[in-house]
Amino acid sequence: MKLEALGWSPQRQEAFAAYASEGLLPGRVVGEHRTHFQVATGFAEVSATITARHRKEAAQRSDLPGVGDFVAVRLSPDDGNATIETVLPRTTAMVRKAAGEQRPQLVAANIDVIFIVTALDRDFNLQRLERYLALVRDSGAQPVIVANKSDLPHDAASTTNQIAMIAPEVPVHAISARGARGIAELERYFDGNRTIVLVGSSGVGKSTMTNQLLGRDAQATQDVRAHDSRGRHTTTHRQLFIRPQGGAIIDTPGMRGLEQWIETASIDPLVEELEVLALSCKFRNCRHDTEPGCAVRAAIASGELDAARVLPLLRGAR
Repeated sequence: MKLEALGWSPQRQEAFAAYASEGLLPGRVVGEHRTHFQVATGFAEVSATITARHRKEAAQRSDLPGVGDFVAVRLSPDDGNATIETVLPRTTAMVRKAAGEQRPQLVAANIDVIFIVTALDRDFNLQRLERYLALVRDSGAQPVIVANKSDLPHDAASTTNQIAMIAPEVPVHAISARGARGIAELERYFDGNRTIVLVGSSGVGKSTMTNQLLGRDAQATQDVRAHDSRGRHTTTHRQLFIRPQGGAIIDTPGMRGLEQWIETASIDPLVEELEVLALSCKFRNCRHDTEPGCAVRAAIASGELDAARVLPLLRGAR
């Protein structure tokens, strides 16, 4: 696979040039998991982890690699695995306030267009759509509203007119993903190997759209509940797919919270450091107490963290 198919450009090559002499390779994060990242390079897809230095230098979790990021990686000559040495500067980034937490969460990076997917069924909510528009405008990417399920018994024209009233400058496409009606109208947004991210509530049809735009069944799909048209989380993590026709798609899970992230100086930097470090714990629900493989306890034992400052915070969190 050529790097250009991943969205590589002369500007990104210029940003990477300083790392080429260090034996690093350019790549793009296409999958994010608890313990590792999937990174596509110009010749292979590798499993990668972040270095301790990079983790320590991150001011907050959203500074760590995320799906869509372009990165400089070092390949291991022994097993072919990789470490992410640095994240290249982002051109755009969709960031929201993490659900139930006072911190920013990166949804996707280096995206050109964001499809805000809604559904013309009982779950249609104009206020929710406005919140999505606010998040997208903060990202720097182009918003496009995709009204799915236009084949259902519903006054689609009336609903799209309501959408146009709150976002007169944003393109609106009424489609039926399951029947592929209107999908061809979306192809032009991928021109020039652009990256598009799909956001929206569970059950609006993002995974079905992804499959149609890829031309294959890459994502699992399931029916929504009949009584209220609500969906369950079919997509469980963010994933970037390269399209054979050109361009890339990032599918995302339905968002439980839709708050904009507003920077504040009231957050203790140590709390942010602990959140970043906790990503390396063996267990997702680690309480940093007696669990094996706890990265926070290991940092305290090595002297990297000051026990006098950290332990009261840990006790307060339990």
